[in-house]
Amino acid sequence: MARICVLGGSGFVGRHIVARLAARGDRVVVPTRRRERARHLIMLPTVEVVQADVHDAPTLERLLGGCDAAINLVGILQGRSAQPYGPDFARAHVELPRRLVAACVAARVPRLAHMSALKAAADAPSQYLRSKADGEAALVAARAQLATTIFRPSVVFGPEDRFLNLFARLQKVLPVVFLASPEAQFQPVYVGDVAAAFVRALDDAASYGKAYDLVGPRVYSLRQLVAYAGEVAGHPRPIVGLGDRLSYFQAWLMEFAPGRLMSRDNYHSMKLPSTSAASLPFGLHPTALEAVAPVYLKGLSPRSRYSEFRYHAGRKTREV
Repeated sequence: MARICVLGGSGFVGRHIVARLAARGDRVVVPTRRRERARHLIMLPTVEVVQADVHDAPTLERLLGGCDAAINLVGILQGRSAQPYGPDFARAHVELPRRLVAACVAARVPRLAHMSALKAAADAPSQYLRSKADGEAALVAARAQLATTIFRPSVVFGPEDRFLNLFARLQKVLPVVFLASPEAQFQPVYVGDVAAAFVRALDDAASYGKAYDLVGPRVYSLRQLVAYAGEVAGHPRPIVGLGDRLSYFQAWLMEFAPGRLMSRDNYHSMKLPSTSAASLPFGLHPTALEAVAPVYLKGLSPRSRYSEFRYHAGRKTREV
């Protein structure tokens, strides 16, 4: 039975990773700023939810005491602007990984798995991707001291996602969708596949020092994804794709809207295709969007449940 600390464990991807770790009997520590936000994890066996500030170095080192591995899933999509990135991106994507690496070394935690982003690079067009690249650099620099693995997913979909669910909700209330960057390219990856990759990597020595792209089996334009979400949810709407200048203007306006659905930095991120030719690691077979999304976009109807069960039954047969 291993003891694993999961930063960001109460979030969308985190809850799936924590559930898998608990199911195999690992003891899991999930730090969170507000314990009530992790209520869905408290009832899991072997999971300990701790109210703590992971940005405080002594606190982080204390949380890691006695752990066999750490997983970092902390990330933000928007923040204040600066060059090469603003203070919010710096704090979440650069300073925290550096602090986590130092805490792992101090607490003698031998294993660290980290969530980055597809197309992260120092010269990327967005603050998000540039800061993710600098976060990766902290793990690369520590490879002599830690067994590290980096994962770079495309956009992640699943029952609680803020991607397809958002498009479905918008089309329920809007008569027309004016869509920025309609031809932006994505290769959505299922949250269950992401969670499986993280968990399998922990015990696979071949993954030490490696970085893996995580993508699904098919590339879509943003327009195709929005249209699909509306169709499956039962309220498709006309989609008006915006040109480059209007896309930027819409992104700027949304920075002032409640909920801040988009930002100029998101617009810049979409300049790069979020795609990869890589296969999923560890012999995993990518889950098709069409096999899972109807279940949570349309609701758990008997037909949609049957379709998902039939699909996953086929997957299990192939993996045996």
